[in-house]
Amino acid sequence: MLTMTDIKTIKNLRNNHDKSINEISDTLGINWRTAKKYADNAILPEEKIPKKSGMMYDEGWGDIVSLWLEEDYRLTKKKRRTNKNYYKSLKGLGFLGSYRTVCNFVQEWKSTHHNDLPSAGYERLEHPQAEAQLDFGTMEVEHEGSFKDVKALVLSTPYSNAGFAVALPSENQECLLTGMKQLFNQMGCVPRKIRIDNMTTAVVKPKSKFEDPILTDEFQQFAMHYGFEVQVCNPASGHEKGSVENKVGYVRYNFFSETPKMKDFTSLNHDLEEKMIEKRQEKHYEKIQIIESLWQEEKQVCLALPDEDYPVFKEIMIRANKLNEIKLDNTFIHIHNSWRHGNLYAYLTWDKYRIVTQNGELIQEDFRSYLYKKRAIDWHTILKDWKQRLSKITYSRYWKYLPGRIQAYLRIDDFRLLYQRINRLLELLVNHTMVEVNERFYELVTEENEESISDVNWQGYDALTHSPSKEVSV
Repeated sequence: MLTMTDIKTIKNLRNNHDKSINEISDTLGINWRTAKKYADNAILPEEKIPKKSGMMYDEGWGDIVSLWLEEDYRLTKKKRRTNKNYYKSLKGLGFLGSYRTVCNFVQEWKSTHHNDLPSAGYERLEHPQAEAQLDFGTMEVEHEGSFKDVKALVLSTPYSNAGFAVALPSENQECLLTGMKQLFNQMGCVPRKIRIDNMTTAVVKPKSKFEDPILTDEFQQFAMHYGFEVQVCNPASGHEKGSVENKVGYVRYNFFSETPKMKDFTSLNHDLEEKMIEKRQEKHYEKIQIIESLWQEEKQVCLALPDEDYPVFKEIMIRANKLNEIKLDNTFIHIHNSWRHGNLYAYLTWDKYRIVTQNGELIQEDFRSYLYKKRAIDWHTILKDWKQRLSKITYSRYWKYLPGRIQAYLRIDDFRLLYQRINRLLELLVNHTMVEVNERFYELVTEENEESISDVNWQGYDALTHSPSKEVSV
């Protein structure tokens, strides 16, 4: 490519010295076509927009990843997927490229959409065997057509970097102690020391410069039964349990980043346990050995599980108001004729409550209210976005949460008809939820101005509706 000085010389020879094209070509040693181009044609500035190439651009994979990135960046940092998640999802769709190709594309996308902030660093700590760290993390799941938050209780052993986790509906004391029991059963032993932060369910008075922390009576009793020593971090010092902080992040980005579908806590915790077992087959980030072999070595130093099971419950005295209501978990619960009984006893476990009179009569038993807390999926916004990317909707992170009939209804190749069907769903969502549209599909959808819905392929959609269930056992 000629420089601007060379072009100016060609113009000067042609216009001011009356040189022919061949003379300019011979004088400057350039091709005559090049000489003619710059001698007789106007040289105007042009916009130089480089065309991106490669399989991410030419084969449309970049459009799919861009959709995922845009969806994820509307969520909080905790709920976003990692590059590894994107790569695994693309491989499942037939992507033949490398992990590095995906990373490069994501990095390029982020450079124009997002600025990362530098993170602070801390000194490396040395940890002896049989010491553990414990912490909660808030995760998101999809359950019966809605999103809901669950609390993942994660335990990490820094010596071996082994991790264990269990999902629970809340962070209250009953869930904490039940979760710890489940973790000890997964481990097959009990750590000698467990480091925690200043969680109110375990710590009455935080640690200070001059005084040791004061633990709740219930947590002390639990610790004495299992024989472990409690270490409480200083206030606002999460780096003092950095191992479990990292493990909570691992659980979030490798198990909950794509918002898994939850049938019940039993199946969710089974899948979560399998994921943590799989993680322990990897090599330690610093040591040469496999994490599982290091854990088996560390396990020999831990305490044995006690012979007697520890019953986890909480007993409180309550009194109904004149409307026959009691208040549990910040929710008013109506109990018929409860006001006339005077003082009542509530026995609380992690998932249920029992209301008993002073004479020992059971008058009500049910699931705790926080098990029903959920958030509706914003299908209206999602469907409006899908209208702009009709060919990519099946790749959306939200596609798998659609009820069966709706999935089959939208799985068509005719974009004109697909556009109409999305508009029809948007109209129905004004007065109905997506679950209701699915359950009343033949009643609601056949009202639309289409010739028929006979072209819907129902094959592979046996479970057409969500099956409501109160199964919540751990």
